[in-house]
Amino acid sequence: MKRAGLALLSGALFGAGLHISGMTDTARVRGFLDFAGQWDPTLVFVMGGAILPMLLAWRFTRGRKPLTGGTFPKQPDPDMSRSLIFGSVLFGAGWGLVGLCPGPALASLTYGGWQGVAFLFAMLAGMWAVPPLRRTLDSRAARA
Repeated sequence: MKRAGLALLSGALFGAGLHISGMTDTARVRGFLDFAGQWDPTLVFVMGGAILPMLLAWRFTRGRKPLTGGTFPKQPDPDMSRSLIFGSVLFGAGWGLVGLCPGPALASLTYGGWQGVAFLFAMLAGMWAVPPLRRTLDSRAARA
């Protein structure tokens, strides 16, 4: 039960951070992605506020264990793989077209109306469809 409470608290804190930072405001996100128009740089600070603490966490958690058990996630592999590139393209396309990524998409269910629900279903469909598509592409590449 302790883990579930901590997970709930962490999720609520993350959702509040998304809302306060403007990451759930699709107009702000699209403004951030509009380099040729009226570019809104505020999300650079939001991303920096997420990336910098994670860099410190990886540095200072080596050899330690979480208070609630288990292990800390490993630092991502810096190699550029086809999966990373494909996933980045899909993520960027969704983020650029709609102004939402997975976290804000979930947060938008409470206020986004039917568009938020439609985006969530499209996102889930994409997550479901990618593994078989990847297997197909990998098998074709192996035959070539």
